[in-house]
Amino acid sequence: MKPHRILPEERFSTLLLGDVRVRAARPQPVINPAYGTAFASVPQADPEHLERAVGVAQDAFRRWRALSWEERQAHLEALADRMAQARDELADLLTLEQGKPRHSAAIGEVDYAIGWLRGIAGQRLNGRVLEESLHHHVEQSYAPLGVVGLIVPWNFPLCLAIWKLAPALMTGNTAILKPSPYTPLTALRLAELAEDILPPGVLTVLTGDDALGQWMVDHPGIAKISFTGSAATGRKVMTGAATHLKRVTLELGGNDPAIVLPDADLDACVPQLFWGAFGNSGQWCVGIKRLYVHDDIYSQLLDALVAYARSVPMGDGMDPVNQLGPLQNARQYAKVRDILDDCARQGLRFALGGERAAPDQAGYFVPVTLVDDPPDDSRVVVEEAFGPVLPVLRYRDFDDVVRRANDTEYGLGASIWGRDTAFAQTLAERLEAGTVWINEVYVHGVDFPFGGHKLSGLGVEHGAEGLAAYANLKIRMTAR
Repeated sequence: MKPHRILPEERFSTLLLGDVRVRAARPQPVINPAYGTAFASVPQADPEHLERAVGVAQDAFRRWRALSWEERQAHLEALADRMAQARDELADLLTLEQGKPRHSAAIGEVDYAIGWLRGIAGQRLNGRVLEESLHHHVEQSYAPLGVVGLIVPWNFPLCLAIWKLAPALMTGNTAILKPSPYTPLTALRLAELAEDILPPGVLTVLTGDDALGQWMVDHPGIAKISFTGSAATGRKVMTGAATHLKRVTLELGGNDPAIVLPDADLDACVPQLFWGAFGNSGQWCVGIKRLYVHDDIYSQLLDALVAYARSVPMGDGMDPVNQLGPLQNARQYAKVRDILDDCARQGLRFALGGERAAPDQAGYFVPVTLVDDPPDDSRVVVEEAFGPVLPVLRYRDFDDVVRRANDTEYGLGASIWGRDTAFAQTLAERLEAGTVWINEVYVHGVDFPFGGHKLSGLGVEHGAEGLAAYANLKIRMTAR
């Protein structure tokens, strides 16, 4: 079976630097993960391209920052309108490059990104008077940083680009956006859609490998890096940014626990637990990575999860029948397979899955896998698989399950499931995570700050705090 589409070589062959399109010396292939074969290529930016991008962004910054909030809002609203017009094309590109099912790409990411862009466009950073007295007038305000670098991963390439781009532009900055080399097409299409809406240089998309990200971190003309990705790479970003005391926001990995209380409504929560763990084939930072189930309902819930999982088809995302797609790239596939192979070597029991995909199935597919009560120190519990693999663990004592849930170097999200929400809230207060959901998971909002504890990140996105992360605080004091 062949990929549904191969894009013409000229489709994404240039980079837009200001109002000039330039070619790169080296093309970079883009792989359809459902087949493991290239279907497009994009330019690979070099240091000269970055230098030119920073220059045009600095020139644009002086004009863009001078616009009012309402004028910048109008530009972003117009971009949202243009994205809505291109919705189907964006969803197709997203499925082809990322692998997620086409309906999930359209509703769960493209529509979500459009709505998020509109929501952020309506936000403001308002100054305030801190003192009004006979002696002083003291006022707090905000000033944009300058050129910001936005480094986006491959799991939600369009959504996470908008998460960063919208607040960066609304606060008056200009932006250089680097998508993952695995998923560059939706970002390049976004730049095309913005070409006659945003002034030249306000948004520049540069495609390239990890070296480009390091050049951005090291460049003195970039005032801030907002990065989403692994903790290991986050450390490198923070180390590099220290040279110029560059501002950073880091949204890193997670090993998010979910705790199911003995009074949980299993009919209601099993589908939510499944999609909380296996949505996007498990490739999300705040997905459920460890599921702790009270001993009284453990067998019942595990059986229900297995039954539900068997009803969810996996395959090429362009086929409307499929609800789960492949892992996005060969490196991630190898990592997940290595964890599963370790489970087999350790003699752990698979309640479902664990095997390799069917021999005639191309691409980076790993069947949905449930691991039955593995030891707490096993790799499948300790490591973030970032794939369709979920350890299901028994517990009896509530103090003990809180301790076990917190026994990780990460602290991005967590969830608790049960009818007694007052009791769930007391447990939530004890969990070491930036966001704790009760009877839901993976719910975000433009007004809700989002960030991690421990190795899960530094700083926050969203809300007034996330908007302020793209600005310098300024205090004006007037003596009387």
